[in-house]
Amino acid sequence: MISSAGGKTAPVTLLYALDIFGVAVFAASGTLAASAAGLDLLGMVIIASITAVGGGTIRDLLLNRHPMFWMSDGTSLVAILLAVAATLAWTSVLPVPTNALLYADALGLAVFAMTGAQLAEAHNCRALVVIFMGTVTGAGGGLMRDVLTDKIPLILRQDVYASAAIAGIAVYLLLVRFTGRARSAFAVGLVVIVAVRIWAVHVGAQLPSMRVP
Repeated sequence: MISSAGGKTAPVTLLYALDIFGVAVFAASGTLAASAAGLDLLGMVIIASITAVGGGTIRDLLLNRHPMFWMSDGTSLVAILLAVAATLAWTSVLPVPTNALLYADALGLAVFAMTGAQLAEAHNCRALVVIFMGTVTGAGGGLMRDVLTDKIPLILRQDVYASAAIAGIAVYLLLVRFTGRARSAFAVGLVVIVAVRIWAVHVGAQLPSMRVP
């Protein structure tokens, strides 16, 4: 077991691979957002990096966890650079694979949210704090990306995004409490987040808007 980009209670090889995959996916989405905003190559790298590690950085700061995950393991930074290069190469010859990116983003959200939640658990945080930390880990980078590219953050809109992370983490905590099987609960939480996010995208589901009269 190790403490990688998210947590330390799942098998090292699988969790580590999923963490790096999540970093790469979020870096790709950051690259696309930066490109749409008309930024130069340096701007793309910066936005991609913030998108990929922003949520985990906020989490580590709040938990007073040092060094931050991307400082202790340079693989995350390498994955970001490779993702930027691959995204630019792909989009220069082929259209953006929208559906594939949505699926990958859903998995990245799930991985970061669940590993962030487990790390908060390891710091003996209460259930609500665990949910908050997991959600921040999963959605924080995207929030910073949207702010820097002059968009209303996805997490603040009606899209079922952060709420998917909240649902998955809540299911995970309930399963751990009543079954004591953290590993299987982790897997179920992952599936819940991915399923809810993909379902919301395909059917156009949104949270109800709230307006003050």
